[in-house]
Amino acid sequence: MIKIPTSLIRFRESESGNVGVIRELQKKVPAELRERLFKRLCRLRRPAWVGVIRRTTPLSDVWGFDRGTPVDRYYIERFLEAHRHDIRGRVLEIKNSDYTDRYGTGVEHCDVLDIDSANPRATIIADLSGADVVRSEQFDCFVLTQTLQLIYDTRAVLAHAYRILRPGGVLLVTVPCISRIYRRSGSDYWRFTVASCTALFGEVFGVENVAIHSYGNVLSAITFLTGMAYEELPTHKLEECDERFPVIIAVRAVKRQNI
Repeated sequence: MIKIPTSLIRFRESESGNVGVIRELQKKVPAELRERLFKRLCRLRRPAWVGVIRRTTPLSDVWGFDRGTPVDRYYIERFLEAHRHDIRGRVLEIKNSDYTDRYGTGVEHCDVLDIDSANPRATIIADLSGADVVRSEQFDCFVLTQTLQLIYDTRAVLAHAYRILRPGGVLLVTVPCISRIYRRSGSDYWRFTVASCTALFGEVFGVENVAIHSYGNVLSAITFLTGMAYEELPTHKLEECDERFPVIIAVRAVKRQNI
């Protein structure tokens, strides 16, 4: 556990102390610990007491990234950890290869797809809803997290995802159920449920080849909307899942083997 110097705790008492705190951090705290310490200070300065939250604005404007790790990431990572054996061979991921690097097992090659040609990590520039430039049957796994809600034609995306997977290939998807609107994108279209995912993915992959799981409960949903980090909740509270209040929906879909 990081011990916070008494002088830094004064950060809670006066906004004017921010500059001094930053300077003291730079002098006394090793670089690799600064980010964690800043986030902990943020939580100390604006503590969240679930059950008595009456504010009409969130504690964080960035999903809780400034306080720690957003609650939905806890569930995304839990899902990918459970299916890391699927992240193998030739893998495709969106925007970067972070999850492939962290959870992949036996990965031979990883491509990164993005619609933004300015992304230096992208190896394929394409719109997922019109990805004809991507060759068919070339990936063993496609990691597609928190993306479908930003694309209007979700059916086209799933059709392309199916097409570019090799027979027996696996699509690992997470989508939001309860989440704030991502206004910066200008294209936050959808929220999903187990029922809608069952229908959408079943149409393309076949219901028998699709496994769907919801993650979250009313407490984790409230904390996520409020902007708290998952580090502010006991793990056992996050682990309880209530299908009435999912934060995310996770889907594992397998492309049919050729007969």
